[in-house]
Amino acid sequence: MEYRFSSRMGRVPESFLKELFRVSSVPGVISFAGGLPGSAYIDVEGIREAAREVFAEEGRTALQYTTTDGYLPLREFIADRYRRRLGLPATPEEIQIVNGSQQCLDLVAKIFLDPGDAVGMERPGYLGAIEAFSLYEPDFYSVPLEEDGPDLVAFASLIRDRAPKFFYGIPNSQNPSGRTYSEGKRRAVAEILEGTDTIFYEDDAFGELFFDGKPRLPVKHHLPEQTVISGSFSKIVAPGMRIGWIYAPAPVLREFNVAKQAADLHSNFLCQVILHRYLATHDLDAHVARVSAVYGEHCRLMCELLDDLMPPGTTHTNPEGGMFMTAALPGGVSSMEVFSEGVREGVAVLPGVPFYVGGGGEDTIRLNFSAAGEEEIVEGMHRLARVVRRLA
Repeated sequence: MEYRFSSRMGRVPESFLKELFRVSSVPGVISFAGGLPGSAYIDVEGIREAAREVFAEEGRTALQYTTTDGYLPLREFIADRYRRRLGLPATPEEIQIVNGSQQCLDLVAKIFLDPGDAVGMERPGYLGAIEAFSLYEPDFYSVPLEEDGPDLVAFASLIRDRAPKFFYGIPNSQNPSGRTYSEGKRRAVAEILEGTDTIFYEDDAFGELFFDGKPRLPVKHHLPEQTVISGSFSKIVAPGMRIGWIYAPAPVLREFNVAKQAADLHSNFLCQVILHRYLATHDLDAHVARVSAVYGEHCRLMCELLDDLMPPGTTHTNPEGGMFMTAALPGGVSSMEVFSEGVREGVAVLPGVPFYVGGGGEDTIRLNFSAAGEEEIVEGMHRLARVVRRLA
């Protein structure tokens, strides 16, 4: 039969994620393509013990339905962490639990966007956000991302001329580039937005993972009523639990709650309770510090290998934290060819193309340094260098 799908499905860019996961699972392929945290640093025993305690003490409650906004003790933990780490006056009532911060992308777009509305984002921007927003048929407008944050002239022009419903940005260790906004750029972004009707959507998936252990003040600190923040335990505890959150003003949360309830009633309650038990009985700060230190070592190693092994004309970003960096290829080398030839050579990278709305990224690749060990990074970078040298 002929399936009559909605017209919006034709607006969604073809996903590269399926191909990414396929090649990453091929035996013998060293993958720098995915966005996985290091599996070796997931505290399996600690989470197992927390689960045992939950089933022993409150199993029937944890296996029931719950409220849409999520487990109150977990929301209290998140709010307290905002107050303690960042000085933000967060309350549990301003926090809602979601199925990973990816769900925030979908629900924020759902409550704000009508077809043809303007959305702003960084260039390059997170491909998962591009895909999620595309379902609601907006018009995308991107702002070039400089070493220390968005091009402020282009940003101000976009806000003034297009009045986007929201601007989506990742100020901390951006995906895909790894770049971090300077404090000056954060203040300037807030000043440009203040008094407008544009929301700043602050995706803070990587804000805990700075190599120097020092938190950066979020844009929300400067623009509290116009900023929504999404956060996630996926990068710092365990992605398989799918626990994230949104921190937003009350009027936004009211609409968000309606959309969330219609989508899934509530996020996995059992995992919320287990996660809270784990957080209440373990030192999250110490765990994050250990993981961040390892990621920093991996990042520095990858940067050194890029400098030592790649042909002239190759450049790369220098992340302060997070899990990703981008590399610009020598003139004439295609990122799609590097991807295809890399798989044959036994190494997977992500071409830059999916991160650019309206075209671009043909000469860039994204590299993940969190999932592979040091030996894999060394061998994988030698394989990648052979590919780029052949194509150059």
